[in-house]
Amino acid sequence: MTKKIGLRREDKAFELRTPIVPRDVQALMNKFNFEFVIEPSEQRTFTEAAYANIGASVGSLEDCPVIFGIKEIPKEVFKPGKVYLFFAHVIKGQSYNMEMLQQMLDVGATLIDYERIVEVDSGRRLVFFGNWAGYAGMAETLRGLGERLKLEEIAPNPFADLRFTYEYDGMDDLQAAIKIVGERIRDEGFAPELAPLCVGFIGYGNTSRGAQAIFDLLPHKTVSPQELASLPSDNHSLYKCVFREENTVRPKDPLKTFELQHYYDHGKTLYESNFFQYLPHLTILMNCIYWTDKYPRMVTKTELKQLWDQTGGKPRLKIVGDISCDIEGAIEFTIDCTKPDKPTFVYDPIREEMQLGIKGPGVVVMAVDNLPTELPREASTSFSETLRQFIPTIVKADYSVPFEELDLPPEVKKAVIVYQGKLTPEYEYLKKYL
Repeated sequence: MTKKIGLRREDKAFELRTPIVPRDVQALMNKFNFEFVIEPSEQRTFTEAAYANIGASVGSLEDCPVIFGIKEIPKEVFKPGKVYLFFAHVIKGQSYNMEMLQQMLDVGATLIDYERIVEVDSGRRLVFFGNWAGYAGMAETLRGLGERLKLEEIAPNPFADLRFTYEYDGMDDLQAAIKIVGERIRDEGFAPELAPLCVGFIGYGNTSRGAQAIFDLLPHKTVSPQELASLPSDNHSLYKCVFREENTVRPKDPLKTFELQHYYDHGKTLYESNFFQYLPHLTILMNCIYWTDKYPRMVTKTELKQLWDQTGGKPRLKIVGDISCDIEGAIEFTIDCTKPDKPTFVYDPIREEMQLGIKGPGVVVMAVDNLPTELPREASTSFSETLRQFIPTIVKADYSVPFEELDLPPEVKKAVIVYQGKLTPEYEYLKKYL
């Protein structure tokens, strides 16, 4: 019997990505005789014609038992017995998605969350967009810096001509634009009052590596956190500083030393943030870490106000690129997420209010929550390549058996959050959030 697979349209504005690109659809159809049904969409980066030309159907997903998407799905869409794969954003008990999760339980659906498809031993994610979020997030943050400097009439401003990231024709075009910025920095420099201009990266995983790959196209020197307070004033080169856990947190007990696994195990119970000491020396802060409320925040609203007061409202810090975009999370003053066409807001630490754009007193925050969609074709292609290896077993599995008998690779089975309308054992903790 031919297995039928549904490819959902995305509901979120500006969400152009697709989980399976036409090339991989064709390969899966040819090898496994799968049938693909593509739900019509006016914004998907690959057109319906691109799928139809390789033999996929275009229409309703009513008869598809397994449905692939990208972002959260409206709760009224879920049907009994169907299997849905998407980034659910529920594993932290996110309040804004609990109604959606409850509906999946109520109707008897199954949820497989891409975010939880990981290596069993290491926990390393196997299906992700993190590096693409890093690419777009760094570029968007540099653009935001350029806009803020223009507003403040600070020149030379080599970042001034950067466009919204989604306006570039893919990575090659984006990289070419960043390289032009680099040439201007070498030739003309930037405003002397900005020097030394240091960009700090919290984290060193896929997202951080993506952001650094864009930043590294600019002339720069890499420095350690310990060097930040004594950097030479050079306005023809930037500085890069990458912060690891041992830099950003410390044991609450001053007699104890930092141990990474001990920190992972105990979080804010036994550790506290040690990051504020670095904040006065950064012009750009890039937040690239996975965070839950088990761990201390990197920068609190109170600390930002303290920095504001210490500098008379003129801190060196111009913009925060919060790629992770956890609302009031690691960066507590990320109080909302933004969209690709309006990617920044200014947070006023005195009034504790935000204003969309780059105007007003405070620090600019770039907090787009679906950054990879700004490079949609390449991001989708990369994601599809990693997901493709798991699709045959996901589609062929028998979802009528008890969960213990469900025959999925352990990497995928670990990602089953809801099965036949019930939370699986590993995710029963989510009951307290419902």
